[in-house]
Amino acid sequence: MSLVTLLPFIVLIGAMFLMTRSAKKKQQQAANMRNEMQPGTGVRTIGGMYATVKEVNDDTVLLDAGPGVELLFAKNSIGAVLTDDEYNRIVHGIEYDLKSDADVVPDDASSLTETDAPADAASDDKSVDLGKKAVEPADEAADEPKADAAPAEAKTDEQAKKSDGGSEAK
Repeated sequence: MSLVTLLPFIVLIGAMFLMTRSAKKKQQQAANMRNEMQPGTGVRTIGGMYATVKEVNDDTVLLDAGPGVELLFAKNSIGAVLTDDEYNRIVHGIEYDLKSDADVVPDDASSLTETDAPADAASDDKSVDLGKKAVEPADEAADEPKADAAPAEAKTDEQAKKSDGGSEAK
């Protein structure tokens, strides 16, 4: 057999070796993380529940999920051990200011639109009315016969009844 025919098999065996090696490494990291749990540590279970570790045994963990709620879980069901800051941020909504010396960015864009002109000059501008104005009928509409006006009035009456919840809606 030549080397060319054996090359695909060698590549497959090498790929399988690398995949199993990375999977073992991930399993070992997860086991180390679970073994480092101590009482008082915040954790997230694989089901997505956040709780505080109360007691750690060989294969089980006693979790405190709230006042008077203690749950017994298998160690393998712990998905992540959280830092105190991360646990408080997720569970209690407490945010820590890590960059207190940094500039504060405003919530609005007012600082971006400020100019050197005084505020009194800006207030002298005329106000702009953005409301809709009623359109008056044109002279041509006044020349049209009154017969066309009656059906238009009837349509507006029907619309008013429908919007007022009139009895015609039955």
